[in-house]
Amino acid sequence: MENNFYNKSLGNIYSKPFVNSEITSQILYGEKFKILSKNKNWVKIKTSFDRYTGYIKNDDFIRSFKPTHKIYILKSKIFINIRSKFVETKKNLYFSTEIINLEAKKNFIRFGKNNWIKKKDLREINHVEKNYGKIFKLFLKKKYLWGGKSADGIDCSALIQIFFKYNNKFFPRDTKDQIKFCKNKIHKNFKNGDIIFWKSHVGLCLNNKKFIHAYGPKKKVLIMPINYTINLIAKTAYLEVKKISSIKDY
Repeated sequence: MENNFYNKSLGNIYSKPFVNSEITSQILYGEKFKILSKNKNWVKIKTSFDRYTGYIKNDDFIRSFKPTHKIYILKSKIFINIRSKFVETKKNLYFSTEIINLEAKKNFIRFGKNNWIKKKDLREINHVEKNYGKIFKLFLKKKYLWGGKSADGIDCSALIQIFFKYNNKFFPRDTKDQIKFCKNKIHKNFKNGDIIFWKSHVGLCLNNKKFIHAYGPKKKVLIMPINYTINLIAKTAYLEVKKISSIKDY
């Protein structure tokens, strides 16, 4: 079926067409997807960026969308314009969300009918952020959320994937698929940029001693010593390191 683009700030992708089924991932405003099947309340979709399948609530999605900018901070407040005064709403757009610049006024850009974002929160769509540590540290101490991919909650594989999404590069969504996708790197010592995989967990080395990951047992994104983390996961989850790769190879 034809391309569609998501029309809300953030939505859940479910494993089945029921709200009480497992939330497997999320979808951001402007993300492109194809509808595989539909009924009155639900559509089964396949996302274009990472080819992820699941169910979202049926809606009047955006049909045409050519993004010009993307969000460069964790959360960007959405404003409405009332008689030339910009009023803050309770809604946000999230890091790596793509928008169309429909109109510029003062220090704001309009991306919807009366939805405005501060210019300073944006970068042009082709902007590349090579400093992966900078992106990962944006999420430091943010809540761990299974299936999450935003500042309101993120899981371990999404924390890795978000770097690639921002830079418009394909990278799988789930840890099991990331393990298959990534090359194995053989060396004795950990280095800056190494991705460490377990059967159901993943994180990134910031240098040869420190490791950042969205860690379920601690319920947040943390920086921890590498060897301590490996020993802790072996002790508590009975998991050994499955693969070591490097973020610099992709």
